Amino acid sequence: MKLLMGYFLLQAAGLAAALPPKLEDFKQAAIDSGLALKALNGIALAKSLTKFDGTCKLPNVKYRREWRSISKPDRRKFISAVKCIMAKPSTLPPGEVPGAKSLYDQIVWAHARRSGLVHNSATFLLFHRYYLHTYETELSLCGWPSGLPYWEWGLDISGPHLSPVFDGSDTSLGGDGEFIPGRKPYKIPFIDPLTPEVIVQPGTGGGCVKTGPFADILKVRLGPFNTTEKLPVEPEDGREDNERCLVRDLNKGGIERWASFRNTTGLILGFGDIFGFHVNAEGDPRWVPQKPMGIHGGGHSAIGGIGGHASDAVISPYDPAFWLTHAQLDRIYWVWQMLDLPNRSDVFGTGTWLNIPPSPNVTVEDTIDVLPHQPPRKLKELMNSVAGSPFCFVYV
Repeated sequence: MKLLMGYFLLQAAGLAAALPPKLEDFKQAAIDSGLALKALNGIALAKSLTKFDGTCKLPNVKYRREWRSISKPDRRKFISAVKCIMAKPSTLPPGEVPGAKSLYDQIVWAHARRSGLVHNSATFLLFHRYYLHTYETELSLCGWPSGLPYWEWGLDISGPHLSPVFDGSDTSLGGDGEFIPGRKPYKIPFIDPLTPEVIVQPGTGGGCVKTGPFADILKVRLGPFNTTEKLPVEPEDGREDNERCLVRDLNKGGIERWASFRNTTGLILGFGDIFGFHVNAEGDPRWVPQKPMGIHGGGHSAIGGIGGHASDAVISPYDPAFWLTHAQLDRIYWVWQMLDLPNRSDVFGTGTWLNIPPSPNVTVEDTIDVLPHQPPRKLKELMNSVAGSPFCFVYV
């Protein structure tokens, strides 16, 4: 890594002034194989080394790596840190959220209570970046000082059930859910009547996760929340203790259709402003009804399939794989930003889900929080991952 960093330091000054690459700069074979995305990550990494500020410096930057590039002993160390979070008690006031028994439940609640504000809204990308930082901070307090791993979806386009992330071993995040035969395809409901139907085929699971390091200790307690009409802004239901198993339905269709190397690389190179990048990344049906899932929905559906907890936007963080799939989403966002950070540090949209209820346009002067874990910060403070206070990480 020192040699690699030395190389990038030598290249960073020249790359910092270079124009962002274009889609036509890469052959289709390089795009489909992931070589193009790897090259773009390398350019973004080199450029990030010119953006250090505040307390963030090269010696203390955290490296967020793909799961496969982490040694098995280190994967076990990471898993132990996750178990540590699950074993800690919630610090919420008694009775406020009865179902939040553990710190892990509490962190899930931090996402649930903000779901109506941070999905299909201007704060989507930056809230989840701040949310990942919250989890990464708790992991460090539990003995994992390194960066949060990510899951490169494109490497598992042949089937996530074949991935080392989900092989059910003690170095995985658990296996697939128990296979439930005879399930019918599921139609995803959209409020916009102009959005084409999206049909999700059954995956390779569908039931409880019974293999891997979390099979006996991870319980889903919060929810389900009533999202028939809209995502809750301040959910009053779903707070009670409703203990049940974690459900997964690993599904390659989500990667093939929405989260392949072609999808992610095309997103990075296809849009020069935050409007185009954001609405296509999230699959906002108001703006891109022909692509209502985006890479975000693709990553989730690859884990959740039909009925899996990763496909439930409100409580999806219950699945330990949520953090790796959202780290991958943030990585794509990070690469896109770092290719031209001065011109890619803005937001687009209002402050509520699909602007329901109607709300003002958000600016970088507005704030978000991850209470009670992280204080309010202006969105402009969350743009640069190596500016310190709060972030100091890069993707490799």
